[in-house]
Amino acid sequence: MTPSALSASQHPSSSSLPRLPPNVIRLPATSQLEACLTIIRDKQTSRSDFIFYSDRIIRLLVEEGLNHLPVVGKQVQCPTGLPYNGVEFQGRICGVSILRAGEAMEAGLRECCRSVRIGKILIQRDEETAKPKLFYSKLPRDIADRWVLLLDPMLATGGSVIKAIEVLVDHGVPLERIIFVNLVASPEGIENVTKRFPAVRLICGWIDDGLTEQNLIWPGLGDFGDRYFGA
Repeated sequence: MTPSALSASQHPSSSSLPRLPPNVIRLPATSQLEACLTIIRDKQTSRSDFIFYSDRIIRLLVEEGLNHLPVVGKQVQCPTGLPYNGVEFQGRICGVSILRAGEAMEAGLRECCRSVRIGKILIQRDEETAKPKLFYSKLPRDIADRWVLLLDPMLATGGSVIKAIEVLVDHGVPLERIIFVNLVASPEGIENVTKRFPAVRLICGWIDDGLTEQNLIWPGLGDFGDRYFGA
């Protein structure tokens, strides 16, 4: 068999994927998605290519996240003079990026949602307690009335995401209005987040094998923030 002639059976299928909780949505394992992931995983990939192909995946993830927003019926008049019964989004949204890697996903959200408001949360490990600690947050004043797309490309242990969700809840955001969007997740991270917050939806691009002893995603793709923004 030639390297360029992979059969459909050699690509991951829905039947071969691990069983996920009902609130976890994984992008379909298409050849296009796997090809983009292969490029950004390659340590030889240039920064410009890393950005380009990461942005392609991010756009897919944002589109999938928007699919989970509520809609209501709306009738419009077509240029032909005929009515069309369609839908429109119900409620307002905002994005919240977990700094700094999450900022890489903001452009993808803005490309899909014009004039969308963006909040930011900075969470780092406390050297004394070794637990995630909130260092900074700037959120829309009316965030409690919005649907929130929480943005972070990598989900390892889930500690930072759990802390970020706690911050959103403290600001009045209902759990069912939080949609966490990420590129690559570990099974351990998914389990930790879904057990803590079963009402929060997770949109994942890919689920890797697990975590190393240093709690790094395996096989992973390195430090996303450093590769996207430059070390």
